[in-house]
Amino acid sequence: MTTVGTPRIDPTALPGRPCSAAAALELVGDRWSLLAVREVMFGNHRFSEIARNTGAPRDRLAARLKVLVEAGVLERREYQQSPPRSDYHLTPAGRALAPVLEALVRWGDEWAVQSPPITLLHHDHQLQPNWTCAECGEPVRSRDVHRRMNVPGWDLSGPVPGGAADQDRRD
Repeated sequence: MTTVGTPRIDPTALPGRPCSAAAALELVGDRWSLLAVREVMFGNHRFSEIARNTGAPRDRLAARLKVLVEAGVLERREYQQSPPRSDYHLTPAGRALAPVLEALVRWGDEWAVQSPPITLLHHDHQLQPNWTCAECGEPVRSRDVHRRMNVPGWDLSGPVPGGAADQDRRD
């Protein structure tokens, strides 16, 4: 079993606004990466299954799987010794991508496809997800969500004039 801890990116080292979404996209923000994770979530662990079901070019898929293993999203497990063969399994970081993929499916069902090709089920009924705040138990509505920048030199409109981010852009 090969697992590498999920690397942590300093968001201030990325171009533009420091943001966890930008850092996450550095690790998994490629079409073939997310589709490979989807396939492993569906129970397809072997390279040939992932390649068939994503439609990815084999060389590109091999490169993405290597990055996903290095990023700690997937792990390789040997299932045969002679000749040596491994398949792919989700790590906790990979399993944590499930809500991201489910959100993309819901968005795609609404805005990208003529008819949903997959239905998400919860027990015996169609899944109707509801975002609830774990702290207070209230449903989360966009109008109730506010943002606070935690990086010095930035506010929600961008770099603060004269701040550290503004200086970095001038250098």
